[in-house]
Amino acid sequence: MKLRVLVRLVEIQRVLLRHGLDDYVRATHLYRPLRFLFFLSPGVWFERRRTVSRAERLRLALQELGPIFVKFGQAVSTRRDLLPADIADELAKLQDRVPPFPGAIARESLERTYGRPLAQVFDAFDETPLAAASIAQVHAARLPGGAEVVVKVLRPGMRAVIERDLEVLHALADLAHRYWAEGRRLRPREVVAEYQKTILDELDLMREAANASQLKRNFAGSELLYVPEVHWDYCRTDVMVMERIHGVPISDRARLKAAGTNIAQLAENGVRIFFTQVFRHNFFHADMHPGNIFVLIDDPQRPRYAAVDFGIVGTLDPGDQHYLAENFLAVFDRDYRRVAQLHLQSGWVPPDTRVDEMESAVRTVCEPIFDRPLKDISFGRILLRLFEISRRFNMQIQPQLILLQKTLLNVEGLGRELYPDLDIWSTASPILREWMRERTSVRALLHELRTHAPELIAAARGMPAALQGLVLRRAGVARAQTPAPELSELRAELRAARRRDTLTLGVAYLGGGLFWLALSRAQEWPGWVLLAAGVGIIAYGLRR
Repeated sequence: MKLRVLVRLVEIQRVLLRHGLDDYVRATHLYRPLRFLFFLSPGVWFERRRTVSRAERLRLALQELGPIFVKFGQAVSTRRDLLPADIADELAKLQDRVPPFPGAIARESLERTYGRPLAQVFDAFDETPLAAASIAQVHAARLPGGAEVVVKVLRPGMRAVIERDLEVLHALADLAHRYWAEGRRLRPREVVAEYQKTILDELDLMREAANASQLKRNFAGSELLYVPEVHWDYCRTDVMVMERIHGVPISDRARLKAAGTNIAQLAENGVRIFFTQVFRHNFFHADMHPGNIFVLIDDPQRPRYAAVDFGIVGTLDPGDQHYLAENFLAVFDRDYRRVAQLHLQSGWVPPDTRVDEMESAVRTVCEPIFDRPLKDISFGRILLRLFEISRRFNMQIQPQLILLQKTLLNVEGLGRELYPDLDIWSTASPILREWMRERTSVRALLHELRTHAPELIAAARGMPAALQGLVLRRAGVARAQTPAPELSELRAELRAARRRDTLTLGVAYLGGGLFWLALSRAQEWPGWVLLAAGVGIIAYGLRR
């Protein structure tokens, strides 16, 4: 283990101790003897006498430890069902109230980036930040022409800080993989590698601007979600400029209620947005904590979400997307055997897993929570039961799904805060069923054929040459191994095989053309082309 990793681990312990978080130090079991040396430090005892609540001490420690720890605090702050109220309230401050860096430094950074005084870039720039987060902070500004915008600026030295802590995470993951009994199943190395890609992507604000642009295009014309406009001419790797929105923070329930907002509709829309992003668009905002979500209430009865901070987005492999949708629907239908079968088919559990045993275990966890609103569901207990199931069946962690799981927890936490009577099952089920119907429809098949038609045609064109080459290679081998009197018989067989292959290809073209003409409502010419090609190939095959 590198020296700087060891130094950082000791520093983490020191920070926790200095903020009086002794229980956390004991729980980590890292450098246990050194812990007692810290206890002897006068500075530690002085800090321990401060009359500061445990929740505030935890928040301050996470802030001091840096962005990776702040993001952890942000993620768990949405789960008030899993945390004591005082800790949840305090960690919520990490969502948009991290101590800012001086506005003068932000100005200097922007002037270096643009290569000219800021007065020549913006008509106005407010050095007092609107909000500060773990990696960047945002300032209000006005473009030439009067458009109101926000300017997002990276914190100085962020990459070095994050890369240092990523080294620590990799070191801990290696130790866990080698010496922890659950290490191979939980795949800590892969989890950290997945997280590394996510956190480093956040340091490229051009990537974030592209994410915002894609999300805006996905929800163009939608009444569910509004995404601010990106001003590309002002964006750089360490600066992003986008339209300023004036909405109500999702966490300000008092203001939403005072405005007469339809809270139930708002909560249901949050679920619709999540499932639409994940399954219809396969591109989802993966940092949906309350600090990044606002509500537009021009029409309180038809509230509309507005999202900011697009540094973390997720996509799914089509196979994972399909299995997830199937799993959700099986749970909605209480088809627990199907859930067990899907886990086997996807390879998420070992192939020797007994379906009936897993079916019974899933039923035990899921059955008690149906037909209940969020307020009556103990997700803390459910999570513990799910962890027990995963251990029992040696279920491997799927690192590629961690972002999705994190986002689902955020969405469920938001729903719990907004409208505890929300029925997630009845809201999500129609969306998934419609998506599955569309995905398996004839129209979807036709779309796939049209999309991949150039590749299919190119492959078909190359098939005769490929078949001829294969036949010639086989003929060469046969010629070398077959006595001369049998050569004529072999040639006859090869000609018959070539004819069969040619006729099969012609029939395939013919069938494709008929299928296209039967289903196409617009462009019919590809169908006629396929028909003509099929007839020509069949005629050629018959002459051979």
